[in-house]
Amino acid sequence: MEGTKPVNKKLAAALSGGAVLVLALSGCGGSSEDSGNDKLNSWAKQVCDAVKPQAQKIEEANAAIQKQTSDNSTPEDVQKTDAQAFQDMSDAYKAIGTAVSNAGPPDVEDGKTKQANAVKELKDISTSYANLKTQVAKLDTKNQAKFAEGLKGIATQLGQLSQSGSDALKKLEEGDVGKAMAQQESCKSASGSPGAASS
Repeated sequence: MEGTKPVNKKLAAALSGGAVLVLALSGCGGSSEDSGNDKLNSWAKQVCDAVKPQAQKIEEANAAIQKQTSDNSTPEDVQKTDAQAFQDMSDAYKAIGTAVSNAGPPDVEDGKTKQANAVKELKDISTSYANLKTQVAKLDTKNQAKFAEGLKGIATQLGQLSQSGSDALKKLEEGDVGKAMAQQESCKSASGSPGAASS
């Protein structure tokens, strides 16, 4: 059963970078001084409250894949776990995109553009995870070498996905938006989640 283990470790390492995307949205790194803008604070609360359960979902999907790397997992187990994890992540990013969309533009300069770009980015990330799920589900679990090769390709894409993709989110939470988000309890707890620092 050796072939898939190191590859799934690569997958787990690539994935732990992916969690950073959500944490970028969780307002961590912003100072928690009051932005003094009630409209912006209520926008931040709406987004943070919606992000929190999704950030949790992404952490759990991460943990499931990590767990498969430490156990003596069969290719079938790895495939099932990874496919489910990618589906969960796809759903979570989609839900965050919907939350940012529903919240409307934040009350800052270029708020509308920043919001639109972030929503598009989140939807793109969701689609990418859905594609990875399809790919992992198609892998041949009967052929160990082929399966490991397929996983390697998925790990590479995952690595690229976690490298790219959070620019619009970072722009969305610059300045006052970040300050307002940093004040929200739900964002504070999301940004303190385990594994956040391992990028």
